[in-house]
Amino acid sequence: MDTAVAGDCSGKTRIVIIQGPTASGKSELAIRIAEQIGGEIVNADSMQVYRGMDIGTAKPSPAMQQRVPHHLIDIVDPDVNFTAADFQRRAGEAIDSIQRRGKHPIIVGGTGLYIRALLNGLMESPASDEEYRRELKAFAARAGNEAVHRLLLAVDPATAAMLHPNDLVRIMRPT
Repeated sequence: MDTAVAGDCSGKTRIVIIQGPTASGKSELAIRIAEQIGGEIVNADSMQVYRGMDIGTAKPSPAMQQRVPHHLIDIVDPDVNFTAADFQRRAGEAIDSIQRRGKHPIIVGGTGLYIRALLNGLMESPASDEEYRRELKAFAARAGNEAVHRLLLAVDPATAAMLHPNDLVRIMRPT
């Protein structure tokens, strides 16, 4: 588990970041720190944002969430595509709100992309083409993941070489 103190997005104050694998004790550590310094927790776990995704995510229990205010837990339904850009925006809003109340934001989670997006921003990229993604999924269902991998190989051999043919999510991810 890594713990760091870094400048936040707005430069107002410092934030604590606790990052590590699932079930490594991040939440309990964050709660103890928050209780000592007057902090609030901002979730940075890509699965804990989803309602009903309690099993396997090590989501803080209701009792833990009552000890210290938590943000960005159970905020979207599982059928919603919650992106790193969505996280960056919502976490930034939560951090600003926490700081306006004179509290200290504590970012906690295991999703490195979320934390990097918050600290370093995201590069501009075109929006994903959901219709094309649906077509690729249908093609994979008919012809197999290897066939979709071969399509990627034809247009981006370097990326295709780094991905296993069964890693359909990454194969279909826009670059």
